[in-house]
Amino acid sequence: MEKKLPIVFVFLLIPLAGFALEYPWKTVEPQKTGWPLTEEERKFVLKPEHERRPGSESKKHLPAMWPVCPSAGNFGGTSWIDIHTKLIDHVRANKGPVDILLLGDSITQQWGGPLDNKPLNAAWQKQFGKYKTINLGIGGEKSQNLLWRLDHGGVEGIDPKVVIVLIGNNNMFFVGETGVEAAAKGVQMCVANVREKFPKADVIAVKIFPAHAPGNAFYENIKKTNAALDTLKLGSDPKVQVLDISAEMLEADGSLKKSLFTADNIHLSQVDGYGFFADKLKPLVEKILTAK
Repeated sequence: MEKKLPIVFVFLLIPLAGFALEYPWKTVEPQKTGWPLTEEERKFVLKPEHERRPGSESKKHLPAMWPVCPSAGNFGGTSWIDIHTKLIDHVRANKGPVDILLLGDSITQQWGGPLDNKPLNAAWQKQFGKYKTINLGIGGEKSQNLLWRLDHGGVEGIDPKVVIVLIGNNNMFFVGETGVEAAAKGVQMCVANVREKFPKADVIAVKIFPAHAPGNAFYENIKKTNAALDTLKLGSDPKVQVLDISAEMLEADGSLKKSLFTADNIHLSQVDGYGFFADKLKPLVEKILTAK
């Protein structure tokens, strides 16, 4: 069995002039940044994601690298790239100043937006309707997919004041191999990427929401990943605020508050769940935007 290599990070969360984010493993991906994709890059990213993981090029098993190195998603065929392209088109149609940028997975996508061809939901409109908001959430997103999108034209041309990042839930499917520390560092790397892209923006890094039930591996690994995030001290950067509302989403026995979640015990209910989330975001967002 191949020995797993530790993750070594050498980057700052506060970008300096000329600073470039460095990932801990260099893959053989032909086009590391930019949009549109070259034909060579497009052919590469249409391979199944497991064939493009860090280390696969040299037959190494490096699962700790998966969450922290960019990797395009894949839903079969061109569907994931088509979604990314649609979001790029949305960003290009909204170039310039933006009040709020939303980044994340299906929990972010379900605020509403371009992928669902509908406006942001009632909970968002109630608290933030007066602000120009761009929602770039994609269902199924892992930290490595978000990193890839950020590096391949996903946010080019916009200038947000606040960026809300909620990522890591889908990385839980792989923590048996990656470990929770790597999953937490994937969140950290996404925040670092956003800080590099938008040095003037404030970032709200939302800890992973609870899911399922106590004793379930998914539930327990989320708790462990969030605890690992604490050791990374994202909030030591004055432009980053960490929002942890997990405890408030649970009953006294640790079970989920049913009104906040849909029947799958993962996603938020449109009224109570997103209403609760919006209420918790409001004081942070208002404080940032009022000061700008």
